[in-house]
Amino acid sequence: MVWHDLLFAHWPVKKEVLRPLVPRALEIDTFGDEAWIGVVPFRMTGVRHRLMPALPWLSAFAEINVRTYVTAGGRPGVLFLSLDAERLIAVKAARATYSLPYHLAAMRAETRGNFVAYSSRRVAAEAEFVGEYGPSDVVFSARAGTLEHWLTERYCLYTMDRRGRASRADIHHVPWSLQLAEAEITRNSMTRPLGISLPDTRPVLHFARRLDVVAWGLERVV
Repeated sequence: MVWHDLLFAHWPVKKEVLRPLVPRALEIDTFGDEAWIGVVPFRMTGVRHRLMPALPWLSAFAEINVRTYVTAGGRPGVLFLSLDAERLIAVKAARATYSLPYHLAAMRAETRGNFVAYSSRRVAAEAEFVGEYGPSDVVFSARAGTLEHWLTERYCLYTMDRRGRASRADIHHVPWSLQLAEAEITRNSMTRPLGISLPDTRPVLHFARRLDVVAWGLERVV
């Protein structure tokens, strides 16, 4: 799959806010003394199984996810707290194959010059994001030890099934080509169904124009 026009919007939160949402087999990862939660809108194209061709209508769609960061067995990774997509078949397939908490949403992602006008409204719950975002500086690669490296350079995802058991899937891609970003977010209730109120502070913002990604199947985390 290919990810396009991605915004990382991150806020620091206390670990105890996230603990009820994270399987006990996973440790909440922190940078310094703070856990982080991200709201990440983007577009995907070329989504397919490696033995099948990409189909134009099925393989390209907008997505927005809410994520935090965890570790298990020394492996830092991403835990998706929710994912919204505009393709029902993609929602059902991801739920079935990866046990990911996908939801169907009405979505729009429109490029306006160097910026993206993005909107998402979940069909079955009050979870909405509306805003415009884009890059505000030159492309750079995050240095190890920095917050942006800690937030973005993670090469596996974690998920849990209906019984609360955790699994991991490896992810491969080149290091992120990041840019500092600016965003005007007019509505953001993506964390409301999770019972999380985001801090009333400006988020840490990064932008990425494109990333090619390969993901493997799940394996159980003991």
